[in-house]
Amino acid sequence: MNQSRPKVKKSRALGIALTPKAVRYFETRPYPPGEHGRGRKQNSDYKTRLLEKQRLRAQYDVSERQMQRAYDRAKKVQGKTGEALIVELERRLDALVLRSGLARTIYQSRQMVVHGHIEVNGRKVDKPSYRVRPEDIVQVRERSREKTPFLVAREGGWAGDGESPRYLQVNLPALAFRLDRDPNRNEIPVICDEQLVVEYYAR
Repeated sequence: MNQSRPKVKKSRALGIALTPKAVRYFETRPYPPGEHGRGRKQNSDYKTRLLEKQRLRAQYDVSERQMQRAYDRAKKVQGKTGEALIVELERRLDALVLRSGLARTIYQSRQMVVHGHIEVNGRKVDKPSYRVRPEDIVQVRERSREKTPFLVAREGGWAGDGESPRYLQVNLPALAFRLDRDPNRNEIPVICDEQLVVEYYAR
């Protein structure tokens, strides 16, 4: 498990809502948890970069080792390393299951994959870190389609505002989607100043 702290407390500490439940807590307690949550805090450049890296890690629920590997791959891509890093993380299977509306949170998405409910191009994949490629077709396995979370997903219950990212072609009634192309950074709904993350790893 990458998630050891309660998700609402972690959300408040990082300043971003990691779950729908955390959104409600932010409305009443928009400050970090703990006795000194409302006090002034001095931020060094290092602490600012560290916090941004932790925020990005939390939004994808990845380990530090997975994050470092994604950064190492991003460095080899032509163009801006920060944007390439976000795209690397977004191509993870659990991230795309979330974006498609098949899951409510990244934690639920990860669980769906680990428990073997998801297949890619007709083959079961149980690794959340699996990197989906353009033209790959992802769907819920036949044996899992009558489970409650997928019945809710089929009716659009996890889809939020109902708009899926442009890089995905989603068919919720069929519990399936296709990655049409690599995402562009401005299409990825992640709160992050990725340049600070690059500066953290390049130090």
